[in-house]
Amino acid sequence: MLKSLIIVIISVILWSCAEKDIHSLQTDRMLIEYNNEFQSRVSPLWNGAEAFNTQFRPAEYLILADSILSRFRLQTAVNKQFEDNLGSGEMLVLQGKSGGSSPVVEKILQIKVYKDFPDLAVFRVVYINEGKKNINVSGWVNNAYQITSPIKADTVFWSFQGATYESRPDWVLPLKPGFKRENYMGMNASDYGGGIPVCDIWRRDAGLAVGHVEAVPKLVSLPVQMDSLTNRASMEVKYLKDVTLQPGDTLKTFDTFVSVHRGDYFNPLRTFARFMDKKGVHAPKFPKTSYEPVWCAWGYERNFKVNDVLATLPKVKTLGYKWAVLDDGWQTAEGDWYLNPKKFPRGDADMKAFVNKIHEQGLKAKLWWAPLAVDPGTDLHKNHPDLLLINKEGKTQDISWWDSYYLCPAYEGTIEYTRKLVQKFIGEWGFDGLKIDGQHLNAVPPCYNPAHHHAYPEESVEKLPQFFEMIYKTATSIKSDAVVEICPCGTAASFYNMAWMNQPVASDPTSSWQIRLKGKTYKALMGPNVPYYGDHVELSDDMDDFASTIGIGGVPGTKFVWPPGIYYNEETGDVSLTAQKEREWKKWVYIYNRYELPKGIYHGELYDIGFDKPETHVIEKNGNVYFAFYAPQWKGEVELRGLQNKRYTITDYEHDMDMQKVKGPTAKIKVNFNNHLLLKAVPVQ
Repeated sequence: MLKSLIIVIISVILWSCAEKDIHSLQTDRMLIEYNNEFQSRVSPLWNGAEAFNTQFRPAEYLILADSILSRFRLQTAVNKQFEDNLGSGEMLVLQGKSGGSSPVVEKILQIKVYKDFPDLAVFRVVYINEGKKNINVSGWVNNAYQITSPIKADTVFWSFQGATYESRPDWVLPLKPGFKRENYMGMNASDYGGGIPVCDIWRRDAGLAVGHVEAVPKLVSLPVQMDSLTNRASMEVKYLKDVTLQPGDTLKTFDTFVSVHRGDYFNPLRTFARFMDKKGVHAPKFPKTSYEPVWCAWGYERNFKVNDVLATLPKVKTLGYKWAVLDDGWQTAEGDWYLNPKKFPRGDADMKAFVNKIHEQGLKAKLWWAPLAVDPGTDLHKNHPDLLLINKEGKTQDISWWDSYYLCPAYEGTIEYTRKLVQKFIGEWGFDGLKIDGQHLNAVPPCYNPAHHHAYPEESVEKLPQFFEMIYKTATSIKSDAVVEICPCGTAASFYNMAWMNQPVASDPTSSWQIRLKGKTYKALMGPNVPYYGDHVELSDDMDDFASTIGIGGVPGTKFVWPPGIYYNEETGDVSLTAQKEREWKKWVYIYNRYELPKGIYHGELYDIGFDKPETHVIEKNGNVYFAFYAPQWKGEVELRGLQNKRYTITDYEHDMDMQKVKGPTAKIKVNFNNHLLLKAVPVQ
């Protein structure tokens, strides 16, 4: 008995001493703590939220050539107020040194929490070689955290992972035991790379997001994995690059962050985008033209006949579409961008006449184009080899989809050649917008072409957004309401390119689920009223799911061919506009034009896309609240969140049918539906 009492007393004393040695930074939403071993833990602070992990662990460390340097002894810790060009807030500065047989390295960690961003903390770490020998560094890790779950269930974690892969995986997915993905923001295949530099793991009660907040793309990884035996997931920000630190040399990490949040990934992405706006990465302005429904001639594919496209335009207009897109196949080759003489025998004159005929129908004209690609053997390839991007192996970088090569976006010759093309497309031919297409547009590898005189090879990576800035500004300087769409072919679109497009797109979705999750993502990153284009409806479930685009506040599109039987699409099968389809297509475009939900405010914070069933999306517009529910089958209650403290009439706005009246701010109603249900809540006068 006495022995047990002594053990308890000693434990209490040790715990008390340990608590005194903890240094923290706290807001009303999160707590960041460090002990004297320079180990960390992060916790949510609202009622009902369990700790992510009770243990302290190294959260920042160096990767050496032959080991990991993660053991540091904390020497000083200072909390103070700060103010910089991004705002004001509280800062924690920690300083310590490595010990034992490790190289002698000083570590200085600066953590800032801005008043305007109480759920986001920005980290910067500095390492100084204070020894007498060189240190071979292979990279560094910031914000390495483990998340445990207090419950056992089939799915305890959902995740957002914004990297690009050739398999085109979902950006939002549940984590299963044994899951592992590197989420490298560089090239993950010959022409697949880049993405959104944020990873998020969330439970039902709380979530944790990490990433970097540099103003340009960086070649970091955001590894996510889940233990195969326990309810534990982990993630971190990792950067690999060989560096030799000589005595006295300093290594600085990028600015990285951790964000603690409630609900799904929408809130941390919205916070990230707002913070990046402060750093100068802004969302564009959206002209009215970006919200107009789109018909694309891709139903006729590359071997289209000009007369077939023109003959379809009256039907396009009758159905209520406002845009006609001339897709791939008008050119002789990627890179040269000469008009195909079999389709446009009189060259520029024929293309101008083609655009005029689109305009005569009261439609706007958009042109498909794949910049930064050049086919082998073209005039551009033979006469201007200096434009080519050369990779680390000293070879041209393949764009496998078109059997082309990359051009370097940071080379002035490429920029000027591209600028002149935009001036021709918009200024001379008369197009009103651009469909910029290709997974290779999302990222490029470092360029080693000696003709470019890059300050460092990664200039090509970091200046890719400036290339799109030039395209966007050139197009909109000619036509202020020009629509610039960047379609990165199924990839997780680069956040840094989003500043220079005014119509993001679902980009070859593999399912209606992808259409919806991409829409929620773009509305978090580009704003709640972004004119997100759901791509061709023929790429949705059953090739007719307009509800997934319209219900979440997206712009509808189609690639139908007409009359029926004139052409069989090899990509998706028969896309003929039959009489039955015509009735459905006309109905949905009418619904879209009647409500124009993308111009409303999307409230992605109200429902958790992973844990709330059925899947629900909400848009507020002109005092009305629009709900979109999705499930293969649902019979039972649904909760209506986001209402004000007043009475509402609930209407099924797809079928224009009143259902019942409810009282806000929340209400529950019983419903029965297959696939989708679209409801409108109108305040009772």
